[in-house]
Amino acid sequence: MDTLKEKFAAKALPMAAEVKALIKEHGDTVLGQYTVAQVYQGMKGMIGMVTETSKLDPEEGIRFRGYSIPELREKLPKAPGGTEPLPEGIFYLMLVGELPTQEDVTNIGNNWARRSIVPKHVFDTIDELPSSTHPMTLFSIAIMAMQTESLFAAAYRKGISKKDYWDYVYEDSMNLIARLPRVAAYIYRKKYKNNEHIEPDPKLDWAANFAHMLGYEVFDFKRLMRLYLTIHVDHEGGNVSAHATHLVGSALSDPYLALAAGMNGLAGPLHGLANQEVIMWILHLREELGGGLPTKEQIAQYIKKTLEEGKVVPGYGHAVLRKTDPRFIAQQDFYRKYIKHDDLCEIVQMVYEVAPPILEGTGKIKNPWPNVDAHSGALLMHFGMVEFDFYTVLFGVSRALGVLASLIWDRALGHPIERPSSITTEGLKKKIGLK
Repeated sequence: MDTLKEKFAAKALPMAAEVKALIKEHGDTVLGQYTVAQVYQGMKGMIGMVTETSKLDPEEGIRFRGYSIPELREKLPKAPGGTEPLPEGIFYLMLVGELPTQEDVTNIGNNWARRSIVPKHVFDTIDELPSSTHPMTLFSIAIMAMQTESLFAAAYRKGISKKDYWDYVYEDSMNLIARLPRVAAYIYRKKYKNNEHIEPDPKLDWAANFAHMLGYEVFDFKRLMRLYLTIHVDHEGGNVSAHATHLVGSALSDPYLALAAGMNGLAGPLHGLANQEVIMWILHLREELGGGLPTKEQIAQYIKKTLEEGKVVPGYGHAVLRKTDPRFIAQQDFYRKYIKHDDLCEIVQMVYEVAPPILEGTGKIKNPWPNVDAHSGALLMHFGMVEFDFYTVLFGVSRALGVLASLIWDRALGHPIERPSSITTEGLKKKIGLK
């Protein structure tokens, strides 16, 4: 058993017994009440699941095991000569609940490097699909193609004890995380770089190696990848990609099937595809306003025009958060520290100054502040990654860390299949006394 697995077992197995006792002794305790609006409008705010890895506070923003993003940028281990946290560290934190040491993240990186060989049939599957296929579709299909390697599925067929489910889910999850950068980079190089692929460099950390395989050797891009892959990992359990992974995994579908479901959810324009929508909107804004740097007044008029056409300003608003997304602020800080000037990033800053009062003035928008998607595309464009169709794949590689860490916890704690009740509109009318 590897070191990380031992530490997880030491945390999770006693907690599983604690959860069982909690349900037995306090299972009838009422946590709250919900409304007709919540039933119809996406169950927003309804507590319906347990996620150990992170919690989103409407006023404070996301916290990973209690740590804010600014705290994690300070406390998580860095690469030699680096200034941004290593994603290996936040995975360790989500899984174990403790801040890792430099040795811990080195061990995880070495572990992933050993597991990173992707079966040839996965690349063959990608190659058989039409060149017009969206990168997120390719990514999801590639994950499904890797399902042939599932240790959980193979063990379940043979018959294993419930108490051992987490062990095989851990192994599948570690293998998946190790291989996803290779798969994602293959998709990128096939689709946009004449099918000219770059072999991995085992001497590099997980994020830097991903940047290398994509074809970006500039140190600041590797620095950006470390930050990007850290801040996108998780956003508590109710978002679509996390919930879809949890839901499908609750049926004891293996991590490959569960993650593919999560990635299909991430591909929606109201979720992970929003980063693509944001940069397209900014590019259209710049083109319509004559190119170059527009004025704040021009941006304000363009925002009003967008709203008058019945469209949303992409990258603004969040289902839960009621302040500027700390992930946006982290990217803003990266821009100011390492880039200093870029026209697209400057437009992002101006939209940030102009948009909130306009959106708030409509009286219809609860959160007029930017989310993580409002900035990420402009940073990627600065370094030459102009293929915005691919941006959600980067998001997916990162999000896999959070949802798979949660999936391991789900099986360790013995969470059952998720099966909420539903009701018809006629039945609801009767329930509230309208019939």
